[in-house]
Amino acid sequence: MNSRAQHKASHVTTRRLLDMKQGGEKISVLTAYDYTMARILDRAGVDVILVGDSASNVFSGHSTTLPITIDEMIYHAKAVVRGVKDETNRAMVVIDMPFMSYQLSGEEALRNAGKIMKEHECDAVKLEGGSIIAETVKRITDVGIPVMGHLGLMPQSIYKYGSYKVRAQEGMEAAQLLEDARVLEEAGAFAIVLEKIPSALAAEVTSSLTIPTIGIGAGAECDGQVLVINDILGLNREFHPRFVRRYTDLNTVIENVVRQYVHDVREKEFPTADESY
Repeated sequence: MNSRAQHKASHVTTRRLLDMKQGGEKISVLTAYDYTMARILDRAGVDVILVGDSASNVFSGHSTTLPITIDEMIYHAKAVVRGVKDETNRAMVVIDMPFMSYQLSGEEALRNAGKIMKEHECDAVKLEGGSIIAETVKRITDVGIPVMGHLGLMPQSIYKYGSYKVRAQEGMEAAQLLEDARVLEEAGAFAIVLEKIPSALAAEVTSSLTIPTIGIGAGAECDGQVLVINDILGLNREFHPRFVRRYTDLNTVIENVVRQYVHDVREKEFPTADESY
């Protein structure tokens, strides 16, 4: 195996993501919430697995990300980390810090970030917000915990926005987002997710930072892209925004398989003699 292949097969780190940005190599990010899916994503070569607080929606059935707790996030994170370690151990694992686990004080945020890192040995945590959480980001990174930022549409603030429309379309909000991105970089963030903002603004943010940007509904000029795994697999029929590319329709596939199983059981076609002891 040559040195380039060895480098690609090694565990993805914050340094590796920075090298990818500098080399013009795009970063692939997907969510995962369980052991089996984490193994598949790691084996398929995804660079970063995000244990997103979107588990609140796709795993637990809530309408927003707000209800999920830090202990529930840790539960999902433990499963994902085990999956990655049991497979190629290549993908970086980043954990969303859930709503109200870091907003009250820097001390509580540091305590919760430390709890997340200690209980399942992930690689980093992700926080939503800009200048308002900059001191918290610095405090967490100063003790050695890598932080990924998140700007634009921030699902934990959905009740403040009142809708899931595109953010930072107007001058003042766009200027604030640019400033927030710079502040997060100065505070020590190693990357920033940009969600549902105009492509031109995302390109401007990306070119102004030395750290990578990861887009979701933010155009092609970001240094990487992230999507929710359930969305690209077509498991959710109700949610299909324009920024999601649905690569397959597993909802229909799984339903058809289950219908066939139910039929086979009812018609006494399963199990056969070959499937029995």
